[in-house]
Amino acid sequence: MLRGKDKFLRQIYALTDFLTIHLVFLLSWWIKFISGVFSYEIPLPVEKYYLWAIIYSIIAIGVGYCISLYSTKRKVKFQFELFQVGQTHVISILILLSLLFIFKEIDISRNFLAVFVSTNIIVIGIYRYFIKAILKISREKGFNKKYLLILGAGSLGTKFLEKIEANKEIGYEVVGFLDDYISTNEKLQKPVLGTIDDLEKIFEDMIIDEVAIALPLHAHQKLEFIIQMCEKYGSKTMIIPDYYDYLPAKPYFENFVGIPIINIRDIPLDELGNRLIKRVFDIIFALIALILLMPLMMLIALGIKITSSGPVIFKQERVGLNRRNFTMYKFRSMKVIPPGTEDKGWTVANDPRKTKFGAFLRKTSLDELPQFFNVLFGDMSVVGPRPERPYFVEQFKEEIPKYMVKHHIRPGITGWAQSNGLRGDTSIEDRIKHDIFYIENWSFFFDIKIILKTIVNGFINKNAY
Repeated sequence: MLRGKDKFLRQIYALTDFLTIHLVFLLSWWIKFISGVFSYEIPLPVEKYYLWAIIYSIIAIGVGYCISLYSTKRKVKFQFELFQVGQTHVISILILLSLLFIFKEIDISRNFLAVFVSTNIIVIGIYRYFIKAILKISREKGFNKKYLLILGAGSLGTKFLEKIEANKEIGYEVVGFLDDYISTNEKLQKPVLGTIDDLEKIFEDMIIDEVAIALPLHAHQKLEFIIQMCEKYGSKTMIIPDYYDYLPAKPYFENFVGIPIINIRDIPLDELGNRLIKRVFDIIFALIALILLMPLMMLIALGIKITSSGPVIFKQERVGLNRRNFTMYKFRSMKVIPPGTEDKGWTVANDPRKTKFGAFLRKTSLDELPQFFNVLFGDMSVVGPRPERPYFVEQFKEEIPKYMVKHHIRPGITGWAQSNGLRGDTSIEDRIKHDIFYIENWSFFFDIKIILKTIVNGFINKNAY
């Protein structure tokens, strides 16, 4: 019955979005061609535009279903829902532009399409916000509530209760706990209603919509009984793992040869499609960058040759994807070290090893330009965690928690940490936190954001020595 209700609500949301897109078409037509906001142009017949609006609405609903825009949103915050709305319409307009190109519809106004898409995101975002606000108010007044029973009144169960109480807008009311070891006399935020064996009696006496199992590992032998009771009385069941404190932010379930397992870290770039998108972008971006920057790179090479003796390109071993070592290229900014000498030093301010021209290159990050060749060779990406030398990797992996997680993806010329100013002589711990956030939240548009942020912030680095 609950699944049928959720399915009906998803269909209502999809139908509302479909109708909204058509209303937004009329509003966008007025803004572009009638209001006078834009310079006047003679449009194609409105029927032609409306045909493509219908196609767009079908695409948008399909994309929405694919990215779970129409799944239940009771347990998620509005910001995530708004992100999904934006994601749906950005993907949909890219598909529509591809169709317009294939069918050679070159006379459709791009300004109109921009107004159409942005207005859709705004209008759909607003109406969903009001729906969320109305539901929140109704739940606070006692309507549309779900009654939740927590099995386990220990630290795990009480933490979960605190989260529920801090997010009243999701509409859950905890009726109490069942626990074998905590007595009904102990004072908690919610009462202990009995032991686990009393579960069937509780179902008979109270309305329970969902059961949260927050038991320690040694009590999991009772899972079979608990799940049987929940299935018998039609209550949804969720299990909070006793080891959740050790898990990162986004663990996920997957099927491994027919057995469900918990993968402790969700890495979007593990998916072949995402890796392909990132790799194609890397190759195109690196080729364009090398073509545009080649005159500058030739001048830098000349400057290095004139100001110091030694090779133009400095090669250094770094640790990359899957902890494999590779040779990273940079413009040489330091004096040549004697053969057989291993450089294990960390660059510092006023480092005597730097050349005068090299100091300028390091300060402006121009010494990094040859790494676009590393991108073409597949050792690096345009965006990703910065790679480090093997000597320091061995040191940091012992000193800094989760340091080695950064090697789950290709290293980058720039990254989320670097675009936020964490370069050179800054906290390694803070950099790793930013790198892990990037790894777990990667998207094509996140890469674009980092590149734009790197450009806007400039390449001058006050922490670069």
